[in-house]
Amino acid sequence: MEGYLRKWCWCVVFLGLMLGSRVNGEPQVPCYFIFGDSLVDNGNNNQLSSLARADYLPYGIDFPGGPTGRFSNGQTTVDVIAELLGFDDYIPPYSGVNGQEILTGVNYASAAAGIREESGQQLGQRITFSGQVQNYQNTVAQVVNLLGDENTAADYLRKCIYSIGLGSNDYLNNYFMPTFYSSSRQFTPEQYADDLIDRYSQQLNALYNYGARKFALIGVGAIGCSPNKLANSPDGTTCDDEINSANQIFNNKLRSLVDRLNNELSDAKFTFVNAYGIFQDLINNPSAYGFSVTNAGCCGVGRNNGQITCLPGQNPCPNRKEYVFWDAFHPTEAANAIIGQRSYRAQSYSDVYPIDISRLAQL
Repeated sequence: MEGYLRKWCWCVVFLGLMLGSRVNGEPQVPCYFIFGDSLVDNGNNNQLSSLARADYLPYGIDFPGGPTGRFSNGQTTVDVIAELLGFDDYIPPYSGVNGQEILTGVNYASAAAGIREESGQQLGQRITFSGQVQNYQNTVAQVVNLLGDENTAADYLRKCIYSIGLGSNDYLNNYFMPTFYSSSRQFTPEQYADDLIDRYSQQLNALYNYGARKFALIGVGAIGCSPNKLANSPDGTTCDDEINSANQIFNNKLRSLVDRLNNELSDAKFTFVNAYGIFQDLINNPSAYGFSVTNAGCCGVGRNNGQITCLPGQNPCPNRKEYVFWDAFHPTEAANAIIGQRSYRAQSYSDVYPIDISRLAQL
């Protein structure tokens, strides 16, 4: 009964957020721009020569219209956030957007992308963080043309939300892949995080110079607790503390960057979303959210379904709402919904710093 009531409460909370997200039928912000990797890619990799693609079933099995390139069975976290911000439709991928569509925002995310240029290169083509920022700069030129002049465009863009979530591949497909990359021999975890934050900061300044003012910086999740890493543990359930420790070093520095940029750029507002902490809560307290499987993917290959991502045409688990992980690395729609909700409106004081996305939208 207790588990049923908790599930029911979450449904009520989500419905309340959805109903309260729109005022007079208008979204809370005019546009939403998204930068990231496979956690939020919604189709930008579909036309690339890359192993990091999800434009086939069973990906998208629960998404309207089927596979889109999203690395989940359904919605991603930014899809949920877009709904909560009051948008009528999902933010389109840069690869498929045109005309007036860009005025509601663009998703630039690319699977396997990292903060460092080389991260993820063993998987093939991808659009790195710097490449995504360059694509945004192209979009701004189009916004200026659509709105008539630079001042009007600047006034418009300053009201928009910019969410940035990169860094996972700089660890998963770089630092902790010594066969392909030398970074772990060049840097200590502390030095590597400093290097990533320095590069990250440069791209944030580029976005700022092209009109961005409301930033939500999404921290790196607990990569060491993914089915891929759990599969290598003796019992199949023990997280890789070395990876998680490195991720936390990065997250702490990203949180500090929020403070620094809020002080340096007084007309902008930066906030940090503690994806690591939110995700750990799902893993440590699964029954509170209706989950029963936290250490295995709903589909995949090998122990914990953690060897590789879902195979084309593979039959996934039927009880997808009970799984935290969809495949070896990515959350299910059910987990994404909770992460997205808590990013938008914090459930705990530790979910965000200093404010959640709902408050960022009001500034």
